[in-house]
Amino acid sequence: MKTIFTTIALLLSTFSILNSQEKLNIDSSKSQLKWFGEYTFYFGGHEGYMNFEEGYFIKTDDAITGGEFIINMNSILCLDIEDEEANEGLVNHLKDPDFFDVAKFPKASMVITNVDYHNSNHMKIYADLTIKGITKPISFQAEVDFAKKQMTTKFKIDRMKWGISYNSDIKDSAISDAIGFDVKLSL
Repeated sequence: MKTIFTTIALLLSTFSILNSQEKLNIDSSKSQLKWFGEYTFYFGGHEGYMNFEEGYFIKTDDAITGGEFIINMNSILCLDIEDEEANEGLVNHLKDPDFFDVAKFPKASMVITNVDYHNSNHMKIYADLTIKGITKPISFQAEVDFAKKQMTTKFKIDRMKWGISYNSDIKDSAISDAIGFDVKLSL
């Protein structure tokens, strides 16, 4: 009987070594989340940053297999408007209910649900993105640089799926339904 327990313990410890998981916290001061909002009928738009509040990757053996990231929606900044009053007006408008409704939903999140590797550094990530309390699946291509301890990606979402429903009646100022993101996550 003692031999059976010893064998089971040895098998379980071997299995846990073979499938070792590690939680890798991001460095939110080095990580960046840049957003882009464009006009529908001509070039231009606005861009800025939001801050990661916290986040982590799950690393199983030598591969990223999961993770979760929290975004502080109150940190929205606009970079392209130099006039301070106009800049503040746009940022406040982005925080309104017809955009991100930051008073009611101060945080957004993304949870990685699956990762398909193309090679050791390039992958397709499947995730659940929650904005304004609405969770929808997304997928995007990403690149990881293990030497720099960094992952980068660019992707777009259809804002209407998350209830970001601002709609301008004027053709010249109509904004695209797509919001672009340029992301760098650093450990």
